[in-house]
Amino acid sequence: MFTYDSITNYHAELLNGSVSCTEAVQFYLEKIEANRKLNAFIHVYSNEALEKASKLDAQRKAGKPMGKLHGVVIAIKDVICYKDHPVSAASRILQNFNSVYNSTAVERLLKEEAIIIGHTNCDEFGMGSTNENSVYGNVLNALDQTKVPGGSSGGSAVAVQASCCMVSLGTDTGGSVRQPADFCGIIGLKPTYGRISRYGLIAYASSFDQIGIFGTTIPDVAKVLEVISGPDQFDSTAASNKVDDYSDLSSNHNPPLRIAYFKEALESPALDKEISRSLLDFIERLKADGNTVQHVDFEYLDYIVPTYYILTTAEASSNLSRFDGVRYGYRDVDKKTGVYLKTRSRGFGWEVKKRILLGTFVLSAGYYDAYFTKAQQVRQLLVEKTNVIFNNFDVIILPTVPGTAFSLGEKINDPISMYLADIFTVFSSLTGLPAVSIPLFWHNNGLPFGVQAMTNRFCELSLLQLSHQWMLKYRRTGF
Repeated sequence: MFTYDSITNYHAELLNGSVSCTEAVQFYLEKIEANRKLNAFIHVYSNEALEKASKLDAQRKAGKPMGKLHGVVIAIKDVICYKDHPVSAASRILQNFNSVYNSTAVERLLKEEAIIIGHTNCDEFGMGSTNENSVYGNVLNALDQTKVPGGSSGGSAVAVQASCCMVSLGTDTGGSVRQPADFCGIIGLKPTYGRISRYGLIAYASSFDQIGIFGTTIPDVAKVLEVISGPDQFDSTAASNKVDDYSDLSSNHNPPLRIAYFKEALESPALDKEISRSLLDFIERLKADGNTVQHVDFEYLDYIVPTYYILTTAEASSNLSRFDGVRYGYRDVDKKTGVYLKTRSRGFGWEVKKRILLGTFVLSAGYYDAYFTKAQQVRQLLVEKTNVIFNNFDVIILPTVPGTAFSLGEKINDPISMYLADIFTVFSSLTGLPAVSIPLFWHNNGLPFGVQAMTNRFCELSLLQLSHQWMLKYRRTGF
């Protein structure tokens, strides 16, 4: 029977003939079918995946060298374009739309012989923290189906959590990879803004959006990051910085780390008491192992969530103006007049409409300076604060989210509480820092939670190396 623990071991088994790509795809198709109730997948490309697997098996037997992701079974979020396949951002407004080109990330996956098994469910246009805002219905947490998986990339997280693929791609605008990773007990990486091209990614907030990676091991996440990173002529925001050998997680020496944490975060009344105690214990273990761990004053904690939502809703208002039913997607034709109004009113869900309205408001002539300009100024202050911190420290650690996965419907009618749950993830999004949620702990309620680590911009290699070490040394087993 097929089993999977890492890309490296999978490739070794392919080379010695003990397993085939076809067997791997068949295994994951069976897992997807068995977990259909979780609603993680919107589209599954069964025949295509099997055909690709058979082709790769034949190439390997013929002696052709294997690509870096040869036969690796990957799921992608329903905001990432895959040529000649449907992509809808989990919205009625894009129903029946097929992508006419590949995103750069997908192009690079395919070039290294990955197998894309399907598109995963998500909050509509990436707007949500629970995966309850999808036109396709809720995604369920595989550990406890009464709980949310987190959002907006909940389908991608659950696909990995439930062993329906090896790794998956999501997107992270304000925590939409890290928060569901935390709720599902897996790894979720958001790279530096610009590290991965956004070409072919349906935009929510263009100065925040970043493709991220879910996996169960740091080496798997590192290998995928290495493949899909780098400059792109189709995306002017894609960074030209050299792509490191992220797969090389070994270090000739492991000097003590200089680690910062925000005392205000660990003392926040919003933070679950058990999570706070676990992180304080973790800090003591880091100190005992020779690392320098110090708190730094962070006076802006109360401003980061309002700043984030002002800026992202403003960008969403602009980005989503193109979806009008005239050129493609859903179009309301009940009446000969008011097509534009009716199409957008019926095509968008309530959460998306709410954020468009808020964004339009903060961009309006009477409020632009009071809200949007002020939020940009706060964002600049956060960047400056970050630069000062990294003059003296190697890494910042924070909680990922204030609590473990909450119940379905628990926060759906309390948007303020829902938005405040992003308090620890939006900091790295506002500043463009790379961040990862590392699944180290289990709560007494039987649910997982992690620690969030951040390094300076384009220091993903050191972030991955320390994450790998912490996973090996500090991770607790589940109940």
